[in-house]
Amino acid sequence: MSEVVEDGSAVAPPGAAVPVVSAPPMQTQYNSPSLSRKPLLLIQPPNPVTSKTPKSNSRTPNFITPLGSPIRRAIKMTKLDPHDAWLPITESRNGNAYYAAFHTLCSGIGIQALLVPIAFTVLGWAWGVISLTVAFFWQLYTLGLLVQLHESKETGMRYSRYLHLFSAAFGDKMANIFAAFPIMYLSGGTCVALIIVGGGTMKIFYSVVCGHGCTTKPLTTVEWYLVFTCAAVVLSQLPNLNSIAGVSLIGAITAVGYCTIMWLVSVSEGRLEGVSYDRVRPASNVAWFFGVLNSFGIVAFAFRGHNLTLEIQATMPSSDKKPSHVPMWRGVKIAYVIVAFCLFPVAIGGYWAYGHKIPENGGMLSAIYMYHGRDSSPFILGLTSMFVIINAVSSFQIYAMQMFDDMESKYTKKMNQPCPWWLRVISRAMFGYGCFFVAVAIPFLGSLAGLIGGIALPVTFAYPCFMWLKIRKPKKQSLMWWLNWVLGIAGSILSVLAIAAGLYVVIDTGIKVSFFKP
Repeated sequence: MSEVVEDGSAVAPPGAAVPVVSAPPMQTQYNSPSLSRKPLLLIQPPNPVTSKTPKSNSRTPNFITPLGSPIRRAIKMTKLDPHDAWLPITESRNGNAYYAAFHTLCSGIGIQALLVPIAFTVLGWAWGVISLTVAFFWQLYTLGLLVQLHESKETGMRYSRYLHLFSAAFGDKMANIFAAFPIMYLSGGTCVALIIVGGGTMKIFYSVVCGHGCTTKPLTTVEWYLVFTCAAVVLSQLPNLNSIAGVSLIGAITAVGYCTIMWLVSVSEGRLEGVSYDRVRPASNVAWFFGVLNSFGIVAFAFRGHNLTLEIQATMPSSDKKPSHVPMWRGVKIAYVIVAFCLFPVAIGGYWAYGHKIPENGGMLSAIYMYHGRDSSPFILGLTSMFVIINAVSSFQIYAMQMFDDMESKYTKKMNQPCPWWLRVISRAMFGYGCFFVAVAIPFLGSLAGLIGGIALPVTFAYPCFMWLKIRKPKKQSLMWWLNWVLGIAGSILSVLAIAAGLYVVIDTGIKVSFFKP
């Protein structure tokens, strides 16, 4: 990463060759590694007749920054990355509150929400509702912290990626150790899980549409995975995060659709016979303790998407008068009101209808077909399946975009030019089919929801609190100081315990390990 200055050129000494360099236009936006909405401007060599020798060799930009003269001095030490103008996350900056709501809703609600009733079988009614409520407001608070931390008031810097913000707070070494794996796993691992869910649901959709008397030979599960992957790869050729706003809107609508259909069908059909709401209590206290922690991990896993918050906000223009956190927070509030109206009815209605009989593999999605496959209308079952498939394809795009951005950044930094279209097509296709290979190799990934939730938990519940303390430095013993320390430490401890519990549950209860046998 090299130090550059935006929208201001330093005059070279007489006779020296002045290279043609690229830098994003400043206009009225905050300083950022990625300010431009189009390719970078060319700074031409000065005219030898009109140019004057500068009095000093200062690299301070020769303009008034939108944040005033103190920021002008701070920019001397600000390291900017002009290559960001060529990357999928930040090459377009015409986002708004609606785009933010679409992306946040599409990434914030999904198949993981259908697993929450499983956690209720261990936690019971009271602790299940309490844990879900606490987790909802806790993650909404940390999401607000990330939105505020996106722009630095001291330097005018915009941190357009979660990993960049973590590096700014704690250094590159700490970021590689503690943040890189869970962030990239949330993106790549989610894409693999979406292929498993989407491909499996395609198989169900085909059987529902074709009917019991269908004579056509159906595709195998692996072939349905491949069909889903091909559709996801074709759609992944959209260039940047802003260009998939419409895709995210469709994904958000379908997510709300299948969540609503599932809890309405479950409640309208009534409780199953012999349903019990007694908490599942193993004979061993150790097994019970780790089971409770694993259930907390499942609840935590229901709230994903924080690893994409800064990336979504990076698609918005920002200035001192109209900072990006205003429309971003407006979009987030709209999205999470809808998330609450989907998540809580699914968890409470699903547990009420199925109780301890909720399938451990698939949750509400499996329960609908297992218990209501014959009673419910084929149209309802087919519509639910189609919504799940469309949402999975749409969610794949927003989670994969973070991986595309990371891959293309390596090329742009090495070659100092935008990634050519043919290489972009090849790299994105390779990522999609790489996820397909992992999905075929590890089809039991969905059984590890508690363990995965523990690994991803700090990204949502702990790291934003610590980054706020490090960057904003609230007054010691103040409310914000105590709140962030308590939540950050609690989130870290809960993460360690949830990972241990997830491992224990996998080892103790066992999972159906079937490598390359989906």
